[in-house]
Amino acid sequence: MGGVARALLRRAVQAALVVILVSALCFTLVRILPGDQALRIAEGRYGYDRVTAAAADAVRAELGLDRPAIEQFAAWVGRLARGDLGASLVTGERVVAEVAYQLGHSLMLALAALAIALVIGPILGLFAGLRPGGVVDQAGMVGAAALRAMPVFALGIGLMLVFGVALGWLPVAGFHEAENIILPALALGLGLAAASARVARDATVAVTSAPFFRFALLRGLTRAQAVWQHVPRNAAVPVLAYLGVQLALLVEGVVVVESLFGWPGIGHALSHAIAARDVPMLQGTALSLGLIFVALNAATDLAMIALDPRRR
Repeated sequence: MGGVARALLRRAVQAALVVILVSALCFTLVRILPGDQALRIAEGRYGYDRVTAAAADAVRAELGLDRPAIEQFAAWVGRLARGDLGASLVTGERVVAEVAYQLGHSLMLALAALAIALVIGPILGLFAGLRPGGVVDQAGMVGAAALRAMPVFALGIGLMLVFGVALGWLPVAGFHEAENIILPALALGLGLAAASARVARDATVAVTSAPFFRFALLRGLTRAQAVWQHVPRNAAVPVLAYLGVQLALLVEGVVVVESLFGWPGIGHALSHAIAARDVPMLQGTALSLGLIFVALNAATDLAMIALDPRRR
């Protein structure tokens, strides 16, 4: 079996495990949260000031929340096996339709953040690694350490205050205009860029210190030619490998950033589903986030195989 087939098979097994574990965890966690689930769903449907005990009892009977938990979970698993994620307990809309709408926005945001990380981080790391100990190296690594230490919500608030409030260059919330994606993508991507810059810097130093790089100079190549021929491809392997590890932080950050900037994606919907005890929406959005993580890891595996012939 080739490297590509093994990578895809491994990620397919991981996706199946994600579906099973996320479903069970979401179902369990909603039921151990304090408060009456039927009452919270009724509040989401009718408003906080119009909910009565009778309305909560009607919701409980309608949705079968008075049935044993094992029966409710078995019904969910049966629907999931048929590809049916059910309907939202609050809006009544099909979960598949709502998730499909939100998924496009989340993928757009995640890809924009990855693009920022892959453009800023490796380039900064390359220039820092070519002159280790220089001004660019020291300044870049201090900035990278500061960005990595900053929580994503704090970075997002800082970007909003500087570029949205103080300078007025960019909107701080919304999604109707193209520029709305810039601040949330920066909030997600700058942390990843900082990590990839550090890895790219160390990889560049390792490549330029390697015997094959010195041999390229002895063959008559200029330093610029040797760097162009050897550094990008060899440094890309550890950078992509590290980004693959950090993708969990990207998926986690989507939940925070979407809620912070009012971006209508999976993370934003997940936070609302938790507050409303909307189990089908909670399970559908959590499954989507888990499968996005698996898909991004699969893409990383394929990119690593393409870059490193040893993996083939």
